[in-house]
Amino acid sequence: MPQKDNASFVNRQSDDLTRRDFIRTTAVSVAATAAVSSVALADKKTKPVTASETLAAQLYASCTPEQKKLCAFPFDHPLRNAVDNNWRITKARVGTSFTADQQALIREIFMQLHDPQYADKVMGQVEHDNGQEGFKGCSIALFGKPGTGKYEFVLSGRHVTRRCDGDAVDGAAFGGPIFYGHAAKAFIEPADHAGNIYWYQGVRANELFQALDGKQRKVALLGEARPEEASKTVALSGKATSLSGLPFSELTADQQGLAWQVMTDVLAPFRKKDRDESMKYIKASGLEKLHLSYYKNHDVGNDGVWDVWQVESPSMIWYFRGEPHVHTWVHIREPA
Repeated sequence: MPQKDNASFVNRQSDDLTRRDFIRTTAVSVAATAAVSSVALADKKTKPVTASETLAAQLYASCTPEQKKLCAFPFDHPLRNAVDNNWRITKARVGTSFTADQQALIREIFMQLHDPQYADKVMGQVEHDNGQEGFKGCSIALFGKPGTGKYEFVLSGRHVTRRCDGDAVDGAAFGGPIFYGHAAKAFIEPADHAGNIYWYQGVRANELFQALDGKQRKVALLGEARPEEASKTVALSGKATSLSGLPFSELTADQQGLAWQVMTDVLAPFRKKDRDESMKYIKASGLEKLHLSYYKNHDVGNDGVWDVWQVESPSMIWYFRGEPHVHTWVHIREPA
């Protein structure tokens, strides 16, 4: 199967896909990004790669003592490593706890954590999935203090947990566990996941399954997927053996090439810094420790297109769950 770049994959027609029509994702109508301060704009132009961290430092500096009581914690606070599919990390809601200028900074921090090709679509998903409040219904937390080398910004809501840390967290892609998801048109989505901006990732993973031979499919196709249990969902096994699924080392060279392209494509919505760091740590796991799994007990529509799949090693989990709609849990660490 020929490899494709991210743009050509996302935009191609459904007749290129296997056994299920791919509904082309359409950008959700979103409100224009609020105007950010002139200082923030200047910083974005001069330091685009580190814009989110720079803006997060500006946000911290702008917070009043009362605001910091709501959202600021020591860097080593256990809440910093938490993740869930529908939660508010603090009571500091974007729309009610912060000024208009601060809200603009928070919005820009979030946008800059994503590739420009995807940022508006991702923001549209967050606006849609968080109901009437939209993005303003999300909450934030600030851990540590800028300038000390230990500082992290976390935003959470329904179907969203994002972080920026400026590499303050050693050996952790994205600064720690993240979550993304989408319920495009209904809580229980049909088999084609119409309008879901992340279903293209399920399609790509199924293309990889189709490239496996019969023996490989038997090893890769399992029954029940892991339960969703907040932070426990992404607890790393730390085990070099006894992981379920098909080891990457049992893939042919062509299959391995396709597998790496699939991982590249699922990382595509995120900024380059986080994509590069993630792939670095994933590949460092070693082919024999990376395991690919699909789950037949979660086949929406009973069409043989596997809606739930994961890649796991002792130091990483990428768990894509397309039932009843898309939930994706990600935790990637540098191998010990």
